[in-house]
Amino acid sequence: MVPSVRILVVDDHGIIRDGVSAVLERHPNLKVVETAGTGKEAVSAATRLVPEVVVMDLMLPELSGVDATERILALLPKTRIVILSVCHTSEHIFRALRAGAHGYVVKEAVGDDLVRAVLAVMAGERFLSPQITDAVIGGALNHSANTQSPLERLSRREREVLHLTVAGSSSAEIAMRLSLSRKTVDTYRSRIMEKLGVSDLTALIHFGIEHALTPV
Repeated sequence: MVPSVRILVVDDHGIIRDGVSAVLERHPNLKVVETAGTGKEAVSAATRLVPEVVVMDLMLPELSGVDATERILALLPKTRIVILSVCHTSEHIFRALRAGAHGYVVKEAVGDDLVRAVLAVMAGERFLSPQITDAVIGGALNHSANTQSPLERLSRREREVLHLTVAGSSSAEIAMRLSLSRKTVDTYRSRIMEKLGVSDLTALIHFGIEHALTPV
């Protein structure tokens, strides 16, 4: 008997987690062993359960799907990550792939695409939804080795501060969460705004939402 592929499903909406789990478990060799609703929960669950595949949303609270992907793969390099997201611009796709994702499925795709993606990555292949082919090709044609995504200019700590800022946390709350002084958090925010070319907090939050750092 072929052993089941153990899957962790990560999405901040319970109804989507339930729907994705139901779609995957229609296949006799796929088993959802747990679900998670935040990026941090995903890292914790993956570390504890060591699933073969993680189906990951990009727009997650506490830790973005990209950062969660990086952390999981740093701990579990054999785990396969399939992104399942409403975001399908070339920047979102390339950020996910650079973080180590093995597949990328858009949420409007039919359930069969997600099953095919999981089976493909387990076979050592990559899988991209047919709907995003144009975005991938266009992004590749326009991308040069010297071109950086704005978020790639930020350090991991700066991305954490940005994520918490976009999620609505105050400087004091961020300082407590990250074990920093409030002055240090304010310094990080100023540095982030300079790197991203935004002039105020409203513009910074808008930037974060556009780049899927927090649910809208």
